[in-house]
Amino acid sequence: MKFVMSYSCGKDSTLALHKLIKAGHEPVGLLVMVNQDMDRSWFHGADYELLDKFSDALEIPLILCPSSGEAYHLEFEKGLKRAIELGAEMAGFGDIDIENNRRWSEDRCHAAGIRAEFPLWQQGREKIVQEILSKDYCCIIKSINNRLLPKEILGKPLDAKIAERMASSGIDLCGENGEYHTIAVDGPIFKHKLDIQTGEVLDFGDRSVIAIR
Repeated sequence: MKFVMSYSCGKDSTLALHKLIKAGHEPVGLLVMVNQDMDRSWFHGADYELLDKFSDALEIPLILCPSSGEAYHLEFEKGLKRAIELGAEMAGFGDIDIENNRRWSEDRCHAAGIRAEFPLWQQGREKIVQEILSKDYCCIIKSINNRLLPKEILGKPLDAKIAERMASSGIDLCGENGEYHTIAVDGPIFKHKLDIQTGEVLDFGDRSVIAIR
């Protein structure tokens, strides 16, 4: 079945994309929501140049949806409809276990007229991180809550040592509460590793972000 992936560039949506592809489904596009005021993807902060690198490395076209915060849901639905025009019959999401997030995604799909699929649903947060690591996905830590995590891990790949450190500190391993965000730069479904460079660390209150190009 042809599908569109709601893609954040992070570890969870990448693993969900992996599972759908390995199940025999065919991606027609990566639906990426872009903050129209910042020219970067919402939540993970990938600029257009970096998003193009993802599309090239995965060999999947982008469906870019610039939006304001107020019109986010409407532009998302428009993106789904564009995917349907490309042949998509299903939309994939990386949601894990937060009911409100799943309901939001299902509502958008219902409005657009496409089936929603959640390959990571109720798989267990620790198990998901273990699977990402065991499949040799390279996921760079791009942002953190600096009240919970040290800045020294920014720009480093998520590995077993960092995951163990998070677990021992009582931090959610998947970062579902905003503890950290990653971008995936290599792994089994990538045709080649993203060529990236890390830059300066910027602080925004309790959030610290490393520039990645």
